[in-house]
Amino acid sequence: MRHVTLDQVQPGNVLARTIYSSDGRPLLNTGVQLTVGMLSTLRRLGVTYIYIQDARFQDVVVEEVVSEQTRREALNNFSTAVQHIQNSGDFNTKQIQQTTGSVIDEILTNRKVLVNLSDIRTRDNELFMHAVNVCILSIVIGVNLKLNRAQLSDLALGALLHDIGKIELPDRLRKEEDKEVPQGLANDEKHTWRGYKRLRKKNEVSIVAAHVALQHHEFLDGSGYPRGISGDEIHLFAKIVAVANEFDNLINGSGDRKTMLPHEATEYLMSQAGKKFDHEVVIQFLRSVAVYPTGVSVKLDNGKVGIVVAQHKGLPARPVIRVFTREDSEWESHDVKEVDLATATTTFISKVVRD
Repeated sequence: MRHVTLDQVQPGNVLARTIYSSDGRPLLNTGVQLTVGMLSTLRRLGVTYIYIQDARFQDVVVEEVVSEQTRREALNNFSTAVQHIQNSGDFNTKQIQQTTGSVIDEILTNRKVLVNLSDIRTRDNELFMHAVNVCILSIVIGVNLKLNRAQLSDLALGALLHDIGKIELPDRLRKEEDKEVPQGLANDEKHTWRGYKRLRKKNEVSIVAAHVALQHHEFLDGSGYPRGISGDEIHLFAKIVAVANEFDNLINGSGDRKTMLPHEATEYLMSQAGKKFDHEVVIQFLRSVAVYPTGVSVKLDNGKVGIVVAQHKGLPARPVIRVFTREDSEWESHDVKEVDLATATTTFISKVVRD
């Protein structure tokens, strides 16, 4: 399979990964032959990237730290909670806690697998996908920091519900809240306070998990919100979710910020380590995220172009590339070989190819 922009897809290409709605229901299933009408619908839904099948890469599989089934359950349970809040102002955390428990179990089992955050988003599912991704990333960081199971449970619940304060906001203010420095509401009305107050009403949600919702936009240097606290005043779990939240927002676009590629987002996080974000949290994050996700097209510094086909847990920026010649904008099937950047130490990725 290959990860491509929607503009690269031609009618007749076959979808290689299912596209889901906000509640985890399939919109388009793997194996569907894409038509002009389907592509138009995907554009209207705001989809920018998808996976397509390619005979030259049919053996390429994106390893997942969390299974597709568990991700779907997380989407469904979070979506149900959101619907309950919108309808009655309350929600049941039991199913959500069961889901976060399953996510923790799978991450502990698959701790040698790098996180490939290359899900397919629509305008309808972006809030829900974001919550699940931040939860997964936060748990991975927590595992690397050697948090115990009880701590991971609180972290996971706080991470999944970190934006719960946005649910009742109108679309205009929700988009404003997505900006790095939102202006639409007073500090005590921002989604961080709203989420904290909602979670504090739930006896089964710990004070620590509630503080994740409150503090995930606070920065080490005091430049964050809602209280402008700094350093050790910020809880470790909020520092973890701040990094996970920032990364997912960067690679998927949020508010007034442009979308970054994963390697650009990791470079930004590294530049802010010890300033906005906790240095050790950033280091542990970088250990576990695929800087160049499997299926992405890249160009090497020797001019060769290829596809990322495998990852190294200890070297997330040095994947295995299947390279081949490219002429007249057409992929050629001859002279194919694989370059393992973990051993080819003088070869580097010069850029991600988007067209």
